[in-house]
Amino acid sequence: MKERLRKIFLVDLLRGLRVTFSYQRPSATYTEQYPLERPPVAERYRGAPRLNNHPVTGETLCIACNLCALACPENLIVVGWQRTADRKKKLTTFTYDLSRCMFCGLCEDACPVDALELTQDFEIARYSREGLIWDRKQLEEGPAPTRYTR
Repeated sequence: MKERLRKIFLVDLLRGLRVTFSYQRPSATYTEQYPLERPPVAERYRGAPRLNNHPVTGETLCIACNLCALACPENLIVVGWQRTADRKKKLTTFTYDLSRCMFCGLCEDACPVDALELTQDFEIARYSREGLIWDRKQLEEGPAPTRYTR
């Protein structure tokens, strides 16, 4: 009989609604003003890739060893190079397909000179896949997040 009364008066539903609405009070809510104030990002977050340059000379640190492309499980990195007169490899092209990247960080770990890194920039979403294949110039500049002002 007691069980039937609980079902008729929806006691379990009312208990659940009480818990739900206890979090709706103004003191329990928190709103981030997202475009104007950036949320804190976790220290180990992996976002948009960047190809690092030497701080003094400004040349790219990439030695065209192709280890990042070999380590990538999605095969989305293409490294183009040519030999110079002194038999060294010189980086000519570097493309990175962000539309297929799963941001695992294996390419970053494989790089022996820390030329490629995944930054903490997270604003790389698009409505289409156009513009998600980044070339060497875009990777060296890194993503430029839009700054919103009032």
